[in-house]
Amino acid sequence: MSSTNRDEQDDSAEGGIKPLAAFDPVRIGPYLLLGRLGAGGMGRVFLARSESGRTVAVKVVHEEHVSDERFRARFRREIDAAQRVGERYTAPVLDSGPDDDPP
Repeated sequence: MSSTNRDEQDDSAEGGIKPLAAFDPVRIGPYLLLGRLGAGGMGRVFLARSESGRTVAVKVVHEEHVSDERFRARFRREIDAAQRVGERYTAPVLDSGPDDDPP
């Protein structure tokens, strides 16, 4: 296990907002990253701010999954399912990029 993976697991186990790590991007698309919320088997989740000032969560797929088309299909299904549930039961999906690099 690399130190990157260990750091990501520590984020998800401890909870709360962590500062961005040296290897984290500062911006993903139009979203300015503010901190790390956690990580799981699919990717990392960041606290971010949209261009309009809205606070959002941004999920980025782990590098090892980027070139796996089956994984990208699974990620698309996750996005579709989250959009169908509605914001009464989960956070709304404001934006998605399953075909972006990284997704």
